[in-house]
Amino acid sequence: MTEPYEHPAFTKAKSLPEPLRGMFPKSPEEVDGWQPEILVRALASTVLVVARTRVECAWAAYIKGVPGERHEDEWGEVLYCGDKLPQEIAVVLFPELKEVPYAR
Repeated sequence: MTEPYEHPAFTKAKSLPEPLRGMFPKSPEEVDGWQPEILVRALASTVLVVARTRVECAWAAYIKGVPGERHEDEWGEVLYCGDKLPQEIAVVLFPELKEVPYAR
């Protein structure tokens, strides 16, 4: 008898150490209620970098200039309109995610 098919993203998520494992869905049932992790770093008062986990057990980071008035209100624009960072730079800024594949 063959094993049931498991999406590779779920297999990868299950292999991660905690707390990384808890950042990703590990079954189709978990996908419905899953919310991405958002991490924000200020490089300067007017420059934000934002990392976001993805459902496929990956992540990416983006950078953008912001007004610098309220970072808690400005990170969304960075996430949706910022420039994607190369993996080499993103891992330096978010070392806690280095064991997770970087999204292409």
